[in-house]
Amino acid sequence: MAKVDVVMPQLGESLTEGTIVKWHKKPGDKIRKDETLLEISTDKVDSEIPSPVSGVVAKLLFEEQKTVAVRTVIAVIDTDETAAVSPQQEIPASAGPVEPPEKQPMVSSPPPVISPTPPRPSAGRFYSPLVLNIASQEGISMSELELVPGTGEGGRVSKKDILSYVEAKKKGTVPTPPKTVAAASMSTMAPMTPRVETGLKHVDSEDLLKKYPPQQYEILQMSNILMKMSEHMVRSVQTSPHVQAIHECDFTNIEIVRRKNAEMFEKREGFKLTFMPFICDAVVKSLKEFPLVNSSIDGDKIILKKFIHLGIAVASENGLIVPVVKNADEKNFTGLARAVNDLALRTRSKRLTPAEIEGGTFTITNFGVFGTVIGIPIINQPQVAILGTGAIKKRTVVISDAIAIRSIGYLTLSFDHRIVDGALGGSFVDSIVRKLENFDVNQVIV
Repeated sequence: MAKVDVVMPQLGESLTEGTIVKWHKKPGDKIRKDETLLEISTDKVDSEIPSPVSGVVAKLLFEEQKTVAVRTVIAVIDTDETAAVSPQQEIPASAGPVEPPEKQPMVSSPPPVISPTPPRPSAGRFYSPLVLNIASQEGISMSELELVPGTGEGGRVSKKDILSYVEAKKKGTVPTPPKTVAAASMSTMAPMTPRVETGLKHVDSEDLLKKYPPQQYEILQMSNILMKMSEHMVRSVQTSPHVQAIHECDFTNIEIVRRKNAEMFEKREGFKLTFMPFICDAVVKSLKEFPLVNSSIDGDKIILKKFIHLGIAVASENGLIVPVVKNADEKNFTGLARAVNDLALRTRSKRLTPAEIEGGTFTITNFGVFGTVIGIPIINQPQVAILGTGAIKKRTVVISDAIAIRSIGYLTLSFDHRIVDGALGGSFVDSIVRKLENFDVNQVIV
């Protein structure tokens, strides 16, 4: 028998504390190694923290919503699963930092890397990493996972639900799932979630309730990520004089290539071929042609980057997060597609580390997935430009004095007019458009 201390992990070199958002276990509950113990929030990202060992949760030393310094003991797990837990081991009303026992091991628990080929979450339903890993191990596809009835909060599929489904499937008592449709919709340019659940909590402040009577108002507390995002956006507008350039782009050739390669690509890679990798590829090539767009400002100095770290905005249930494809200029088309899909998956399953959302040199945001035709994005500081992609729709256009039906979308570049003027901004977007419109329809995606 041994007691193991679980400490608040340090998810990044610059982080000194984390906020406990939710405990997934209570004292007395059994827990398996790598099963989610709690969720924490930092000023950079939310993460699910797995248990470092299997056993029984003996103590939870802090309440939810408490901010705790890194490497502080936050829970104790008894590796003897038969150990009894007494009532006094509940979470204290106001817990302070707890010094770990001298002879007990301190185990930090950074998020583990999930299985490389788990099912990909669908557009409207969220699955925990544990459920996705179990589904992957049992050979359950994403379309089949959507058939599993959920008994968790908001109809989510719990560990118990997926295990019950697996058992029923082995007995032959569940229906055969339909085959996955290979082709993605026209508007699905990136693996983003159209319906966002922000998980906001109700506020019961007496002063606010007097100002906003509950019969007429509902008061919600902004999440940690939403607060940081709002501060970041306000600072960006105050820092950079924003100017926009909007270009029309004919995606018809890209759509032809995507349709021709969709089935083969999904069978080979395990996820759908969307428009986003094509856009990322064109952006990277254009950034090489116009390196000033891939820079930042430090006082009166321009800092040119000799690398391209491409930020991709992803809508998660907790808000918008921008994970970064590091060294995007060193990846081929398929490498970019894999990186974008992997980051989107791990963003929604709360498996990102702060290092994976830092260091971006240019950002792409895809508001078109929500049906938006034209948007005006805010620059992601300290970058000097951001590209917004609108919904791709069939439109009638004039080509060589003839009317034709083409797949048209709009690209919006917001740029910092301190160093990027209209000529440079317009030329950069035009370069992206030409690469997309002139894409070789006979090219095989490898």
